[in-house]
Amino acid sequence: MRINTVFEALSHPVRRQILTLLKTGPMSAGELAGHFDLTKPTLSVHFNKLRDAELVAVERRGTSLIYHLNMSILEEALSGLLGKKDQTP
Repeated sequence: MRINTVFEALSHPVRRQILTLLKTGPMSAGELAGHFDLTKPTLSVHFNKLRDAELVAVERRGTSLIYHLNMSILEEALSGLLGKKDQTP
């Protein structure tokens, strides 16, 4: 994991809002788009940044893209930032 990629993804308020929305459960790109007054290409850039950072996972259901929050990446990034070492032998 590239910690800089994760924190770059978290640096934008729209991407943080997407993650907050996904805390309630998986959502389609269309459902997420309904919460923002942004163009589809602009939202696509934000979704791609979150995917590149592995903060979200995406599955295709028919013609829809369903986004899922990947909390473990965020936890790993924070752990790395705080210098916590894995206690597993």
